[in-house]
Amino acid sequence: MGLFGTDGVRGLANRDVTAELALDLSVAAAHVLGSLGEFEGHRPRAVIGRDSRASGEFLSAAVAAGLASAGVDVVNVGVLPTPAVAFLTASLDVDLGVMLSASHNPMPDNGIKFLARGGHKLDDELEVAIEGRLREDWERPVGAAVGRIRMDNGQAGADYVAHLVSTIDVSLAGLRIAVDCANGAASEVGPAALRAAGADVVVINASPDGRNINEKCGSTHPEQLQAAVVASGADLGVAFDGDADRCLAVDHTGALVDGDQILGTLAVAMRERGTLTDDTLVVTVMSNLGLRLAMTAAGIRTIETAVGDRYVLEEMRAGGYSLGGEQSGHVILAQHATTGDGVLTALQLAARVVGTGQKLEQLASIVQRLPQTLVNVPRVDRARASTDEVLADAVRAATAELGDTGRVLLRPSGTEPLVRVMVEAASQDDAERIANGLADVVRARLAL
Repeated sequence: MGLFGTDGVRGLANRDVTAELALDLSVAAAHVLGSLGEFEGHRPRAVIGRDSRASGEFLSAAVAAGLASAGVDVVNVGVLPTPAVAFLTASLDVDLGVMLSASHNPMPDNGIKFLARGGHKLDDELEVAIEGRLREDWERPVGAAVGRIRMDNGQAGADYVAHLVSTIDVSLAGLRIAVDCANGAASEVGPAALRAAGADVVVINASPDGRNINEKCGSTHPEQLQAAVVASGADLGVAFDGDADRCLAVDHTGALVDGDQILGTLAVAMRERGTLTDDTLVVTVMSNLGLRLAMTAAGIRTIETAVGDRYVLEEMRAGGYSLGGEQSGHVILAQHATTGDGVLTALQLAARVVGTGQKLEQLASIVQRLPQTLVNVPRVDRARASTDEVLADAVRAATAELGDTGRVLLRPSGTEPLVRVMVEAASQDDAERIANGLADVVRARLAL
């Protein structure tokens, strides 16, 4: 299996993802891009950002060292969201962007993601080529030909905030928004963008110390935000993950508004404005059946992809579609971003609340979610999930039992030794019973 997964290189920092690997990958990336002629006629330039993990400090230093040793000038923008690094890669017209983050994973993990010119994820073929050129012999530049490293003075974050605020055409004045920053990459720019748009912002979990990213907070643990919304009398709340490429929301009652409901709300808004290309929303197989039913009722077509924001992005780029995303809160607004952007999503959602005069509870209610249960089964051999016959028989039996009233989805994680079991059914009891039964089979058959 190659180094690169569905979202770059990811693993336990300083064991799997080491300083040596970060340096070597960066040198190889410079060689591959250089051999393709990407650097012709100018000194090559790169932008490096990271989330708030302690390991990001040495990994970003290693990436900067590798690129500079290969003759690439580097701007290190420090702690900023993944979508900010994508935005800056495009707006600064640099040759390469690099983000050090493991997104929603636990703090000990980290990852390396390369972005091509324009802020798009590197193609699979380029990742394979980079891996193939790791630690090759090469002619090192010397003297003035080596790259230079510059630390950004905060201008990059300010430019990103200004870009975000420019995407909405209403003031958020009078709206109180609670924000859970997951002690991650959006701890500064998330609240700053919402305040710049006029909102009264209540902030929690925005004190990153290098160790507390995603720790019982953010989009994977929204309980704190739900309590904060109710306690502060907020109109709504938003929760980001560690690198702020996803956003979940909470309405004024404290009820969770998931990615499907956010997508449905924004799709209807964009269709009304005439900005929803071909009246089409791109979703994954994990999206709730309730979203598809709601979109059909609203005159909006849904296109389904495999799970992973990269597959949503590929479908959106291929068809020129303007909106897509995942139930987990990855929302891609192609008019304004090349990747999922949690802070952008929060601004767009808040602007819809202001523009309609309706509460988020009302807006989100167009998506009536079917009962759904998702069980994560850790410490299993995900590679055998599609080949084990006993497990396949169990899935077929569950599917037959559900008939037309639900569905089963078994999905290996792209980044962890984990298999996800998702079941939708007519009742929550049935969904939980069938999902837990299948999870037991996964544990028994695929245990490491």
